[in-house]
This record gives sequence, structure tokens and C-alpha cells, in this order.
Amino acid sequence: MLHTSNLFTRSLTRSLATHAGKSPTAIVMMNMGGPETVPETHDFLKNLFLDGDLIPLPFQRWSAPYIAKRRTPQIEQQYTDIGGGSPILRYTRLQGEGMARLLDELHPETAPHKAYVAFRYVRPMTTETAREMKADGVKRAIAFTQYPQYSCSTTGSSLNELFRKAKSGDVDSDIEWSVIDRWGTHPGFIEAVAQNIEKALAKFSPETRKDAVILFSAHSLPMSVVNRGDPYILEVAASVSAVMDRLKNANPYRLVWQSQVGPSAWMGMQTGAALKGLARLGKKQVVIVPIAFTSDHIETLYEIDLEYAKEAREHGIEVHRADSLNDSPVFIRALADIATQHLREYSQTKRPVSVQLGLRCPGCTNATCQQQKTWLAKGGGQ
Repeated sequence: MLHTSNLFTRSLTRSLATHAGKSPTAIVMMNMGGPETVPETHDFLKNLFLDGDLIPLPFQRWSAPYIAKRRTPQIEQQYTDIGGGSPILRYTRLQGEGMARLLDELHPETAPHKAYVAFRYVRPMTTETAREMKADGVKRAIAFTQYPQYSCSTTGSSLNELFRKAKSGDVDSDIEWSVIDRWGTHPGFIEAVAQNIEKALAKFSPETRKDAVILFSAHSLPMSVVNRGDPYILEVAASVSAVMDRLKNANPYRLVWQSQVGPSAWMGMQTGAALKGLARLGKKQVVIVPIAFTSDHIETLYEIDLEYAKEAREHGIEVHRADSLNDSPVFIRALADIATQHLREYSQTKRPVSVQLGLRCPGCTNATCQQQKTWLAKGGGQ
């Protein structure tokens, strides 16, 4: 044990010496975030409902604070029920630290690498992260969305916020940016999801396991967003198809949607309605898979584990959830592989963004989207 410890210490010392005085390559992990504590819930909801990229509302500047205030007690209780807050920051940091360590080995040319977290609706938000990057002397950064599948309402919103903060001077103008904007069919991501589904399927008896329905559940979108040409629905479906190919299509499956908010039309069918329908059809074994969430948060821990699981049992269904990716070594390795591939391609092409990111939704009327895409295509140049 002492010999192993000494080897690790010498390796770490060499690494620190090699990278001494060199500013880190920043890997900025962008996500929605969630309140770590119950008292943060109101501000989280207010920021969320103020985001017209995610939830377009009439008279949003005034209606969003009203809706947030009205919904706060209910959502505070939900966070209380899952242990007093969201674990998404803890898992994002864990994933980022593991990814950065692997990146130092996989792509030493840009080492040292440091993961930063930039949440959209709760700390640490973009401005706070930018201050940390400036203190570290960062000159090269990758905006790495933690939404596997692209949507203007999620990844697009985070990139719009990065652009706005850069224009206001909150983000250092000397940073050279590039973007990882989607990765929903990456083999490592697919493998990590598939392994967790296999673990959930193993909880059924061998006699009934092959008949269990795999219910992939993703956060829904307002139909107003879908109908303007947002690619999210297609990309989630591509992830599902890849996972089922990996599982050799051994079980029946469906893709359903959760977390609808408000009275307007959203993408369906909803997860709860699907469970009720499966029970009516005589399907009594279900695995629910959070295909668009990479870490546990309120949509998995409360909505799936408490609400949907209770509904399923009431309908006579034996239900198990596939674990979120959280601290999965396979997933952390996938993140490192995605970043490594991006860094290698960028060193060859110097192209900061993908071809897909450069295309606006055909029905887009948001001027910020075009400005953001133009800015990122120049590597964040002024």
C-alpha cells in the first residue's frame, strides 16, 4: 500500500511540475441546475420562468415572478421530500473532476484541464463562473453542454446567456471559445445508459423480464418550441434508438415525456398517462429510463421515483427506474472521450462550432440566437 501511495505521489508531483504556471483549459459544464437547499427554490423558479428560451410566457417579465411565487410552496415541499435539495451540483462537480483527470492523460497537449460549472437558474451561474475563470487566468474554454440532446430551450438558452454575459463584459473577452453542443448518440453515453437499464431489468423475475416495457422518459417541450423546428425530439429519439440497438431490441419500448408546466400544449404522451395506458393493456412490468437527464434531480427523485412509481403501483405495475448516470465511471469516461475528440478536431480544423449549431430553427424569431451563433463561430471574438 505504501509503495502504491508513493507511486501516486510521485506521479502527481510530476504532473503538477509539468503544468506549473500554465493556465488551465476550461471545460465549462452547462446545465439547468437545481437548488441545493430548500430556501433557494424561489429564486430558482423565478429565474426559470423568466427564461423565454425555455418557457415562453405572455408578459413574461411580470407573469414569471407571479408564477414562481405561487408555485414555490409546492416545489419547496417536493425538495423537502427528496432530502432537502437537488444533488445535481454535487454530481456535476464529481463528473467534471473525473473528466478533467482523464483529459490530462488523454490530451496532454491542452493540459491542465479544469472543469467549471455554469448553471442557468441557480448558483453557480455564468457570471460567477466567469469570475472564477478569470482568477485562474483561463484563455481557452470549451462550452460543454450537459444536455445530451440539443434544444434551443436548454443548450441554446445557456449559450445565449454566455453570449449576453460576454457582451456585457462579465466574461473575459480574451478567452478563445469552442462548443460541444450535442452528444446523445456517443457510444460511451449509450453504453452507460444501457448498463443501468440492464441492472433495472435484472430486478424482475427471469420469467417476466423479457416482457418488461422500457419506458424512456424525457423532459417535454412546449409544442410552440417543437413546431418552430427545434431538433430535441428527433435527437432524443436517436438516443433511444441507439440504446435499444445496444440492448438488441430484446424488450418492447416507448418514448414518453414528463414535466409539463402550464395549460399550453406540450409534447406527449405524458409519462403518467403512458403508465395508465400500459396497465390497461395488461403490461405489468415497466422500467422507467431518464434518457435526457444525466444526474439525479427533482425530475428523477420526485417526479419519477415518488409520483410515477406510486401511480404505477396503484395500477398494479411492478416498476423499477434505471439509475441516473451520476457517478458512473463509464459515463465519466464518455465525457472525457467527447471532450478529447473535440479538442483533437479543433486543433486540426480551428472550427469552434458544429455545422448543426450554426443552423437556426426554421421558425426562429429570436435575434439573440443569431447573434450568439455568429459570436461563437468566431470563437467568441468581438
